[in-house]
Amino acid sequence: MTFVASPVVSPPETVLALDRAAAGERLDAADAAALLGATGAEFERLLHLAGAARDAGLAASGRPGVITYSRKVFVPLTTLCRDRCHYCVFVDTPGQLLKKNKPAFMSPEQVLAVVRQGRAMGCKEVLLTLGDRPEDRWPEARAWLDEHGFASTLDYVGHIARLVTAETGMLAHLNPGVMSAEELRMLRPTAPSMGMMLETTSRRLFEEPGQVHYGSPDKDPALRLTVIEDAGRERIPFTTGILVGIGETLHDRAESIIAIRDAHERHMVDGPTGRQGHVQEVIVQNFRAKPRTAMQGAPDAELIEYVAAVAVARLVMGPRMRIQVPPNLSDTAEFDLLVRAGADDWGGVSPLTADHVNPERPWPHLDDLAARTAELGYELRERLTAHPEFVRDPETWLDPAMRGPIAALADPVTGLATRDAVSNAGETGVGSSPDRLADTFLPSSSPSGSASGIRRIAETAASDPLALDDAEWVSLLEATGADLDALTATADDVRRYTVGEAVSLVVNRNLTSSGLRRTATDDPAAFTLDDAAAIALDAADLGATEVCVQGLLPASEDPSGYLDLARVVKSATPGVHLHAYRPQDVRDLADRSGLGLDGALAAMRDAGVDTVPGTGVKVLSERVRALVAPGDLAVDRWVEGITAAHRAGFRSTSVIFYGHVETAAERIVHLRALRAIQDETRGFTEFVPIPLPGPVGGVPLVPGRSPLDEHRAMVAVSRLALSGSIPHVQIPWTRVGRAASAVLLQSGGDDLGGTLLDGRVKPEAGIEHGLELPVADAAAIAARLFRPFRLRTTDYRTLRTSPAGAAP
Repeated sequence: MTFVASPVVSPPETVLALDRAAAGERLDAADAAALLGATGAEFERLLHLAGAARDAGLAASGRPGVITYSRKVFVPLTTLCRDRCHYCVFVDTPGQLLKKNKPAFMSPEQVLAVVRQGRAMGCKEVLLTLGDRPEDRWPEARAWLDEHGFASTLDYVGHIARLVTAETGMLAHLNPGVMSAEELRMLRPTAPSMGMMLETTSRRLFEEPGQVHYGSPDKDPALRLTVIEDAGRERIPFTTGILVGIGETLHDRAESIIAIRDAHERHMVDGPTGRQGHVQEVIVQNFRAKPRTAMQGAPDAELIEYVAAVAVARLVMGPRMRIQVPPNLSDTAEFDLLVRAGADDWGGVSPLTADHVNPERPWPHLDDLAARTAELGYELRERLTAHPEFVRDPETWLDPAMRGPIAALADPVTGLATRDAVSNAGETGVGSSPDRLADTFLPSSSPSGSASGIRRIAETAASDPLALDDAEWVSLLEATGADLDALTATADDVRRYTVGEAVSLVVNRNLTSSGLRRTATDDPAAFTLDDAAAIALDAADLGATEVCVQGLLPASEDPSGYLDLARVVKSATPGVHLHAYRPQDVRDLADRSGLGLDGALAAMRDAGVDTVPGTGVKVLSERVRALVAPGDLAVDRWVEGITAAHRAGFRSTSVIFYGHVETAAERIVHLRALRAIQDETRGFTEFVPIPLPGPVGGVPLVPGRSPLDEHRAMVAVSRLALSGSIPHVQIPWTRVGRAASAVLLQSGGDDLGGTLLDGRVKPEAGIEHGLELPVADAAAIAARLFRPFRLRTTDYRTLRTSPAGAAP
């Protein structure tokens, strides 16, 4: 990221503080405050000093040029909390839980269902995050703990942490809020590390009505500093940090960093890697305003202020401290500044679960994070939840109960995670039999009464989608009545605890390429290249971030029209994402142009295509294709086309069109085939189960079952069968209607697809014109479900704050 230095001259105290930092002198709060306000050339010098300190520390630690992360599963054990932070969307009230059909606490089986999927994806950390001591505020929490035999929430945290390691070999990182010294001591044998953000030392933010921490007893800075001190006395590898931009002053920010350093240094001991304190990493986190909070109108943390805080944390804490910046809370273009500022850790990143604290901010894809890190000159390496310095000194820092599980996953030389290591723990005993846990802990959202066979099959699928045979999957697809309710509740639990609560939508416009003509006609569905440019400009002006183009060109049109159309759309609106051309369209371009499949895909990339639709197939069965859509590509050619697109770097959607001549078994074969492709290419972003309309469609799989129940079963089975593989299940609101879409979002769905803007220029040129889902209407659907709503990009990334649009 290019940064133009401000011409403003920093005050003399900033220059003096920089000189002290350059000389390696110990910085105090006044120095830190001066550095936090650095501008212009002094800001650039600040970054240079911080980056150099980081590099020196990495070299001294034996891993020069390495930036670390932890591959994790995020488990929101309970969203009840006794605090009332003004910026938080993580917490629920008991009334909200009831309306969401959500349990007060995740059951052990629900936890293990998610954790086992994460383990299969190579995760080694289980982050247990929860609200502070909810039983002190909510009788419902106290009642749940009493009913299940736990003295406190922290008692249950310890139980789950032990269970996770015993059953899967994975390592818990505990983030349960404020803990006493006795509670820290009690939890130490259950996890190799713990954490709690200091956030700020500002008493004003805690004591003054209207401020972010007012009314939240656990946000008392003195109390939180005591926890950090007690963690040091108990020899617990501890994560803490500051939150930037919540109303604190620069002096508050400086004092907070200094307080962390001082607590860390008071508990230093000699070890094999030198003198080591208990704070293993300092997170510098930028505030992001969230809707439906008291701070929803507050500005996000300023980028330069945030970067300065990272750099000052580096210089205050020294070369050997790990400085973490959460990658999902910044745009990838900002990573350059953060790395220049001395960051050396991205924290926990999950390939499976959402960031439940920041549900509007998806994790970056790990391949993308590694590539971006490499572009900045560093190698991305996986660590464990305890950092290498602590792993390499287990006698000091790890409880004896944790040393074996750590050793099973750690490189004995570096202390980082062993490459591709996944523990075999939990292959026998309770961990191999979800039914044994189900005897005492059923999902709280499931219907009451005796556990049915369908529910038990669904619970097995939630834990291990590959464990079911075809007959079991068919039984789920054919579920009715209470069995169907249990199936959809289980699928919705999987959705909730993996991709999270957010309902997402992309602002887009369709353009059917079959209507392209070289010369204008009277057909309202036809358009020229000049029309296409006007359509794209109009869509961008209306706020669209995507234009979706698909459909075979008429044989009378030159196949170069596919590429010309892409160039025109991209040239008119370079900031808009071009989602274009099904495998059948690509094959037409490849064959008629003589480019061949790989050549056609390369030409599409050059023309500006960003991603491709995975449509043009009903069910991956030649029998079905011959009966319903003989004009579609042969199944093997569709598979070849979508796989080639993925290998060429295009991501795509995936679909099934159901409710016609296909059998339940053929639907399962289709889902298994998509999962196999995903295992090979990782190219699918979402799955869309689409009911085929009449006259061929509308055929129920189970005679007499209502259309809505047909859709509920399909969505739920899709979520379970594809969990851990294709993350998002999109609800086709144009086919099922808005009311049914809300129900299906409670059956495992998490996405509403696109707005499908008609636009003001040739609306008939887009398939499904006349149907629109305005952003406000989609947000209202989510609000009625008590779920957050987020606008996304086509490939499910965070939408930048500046709207995409036409070139200047």
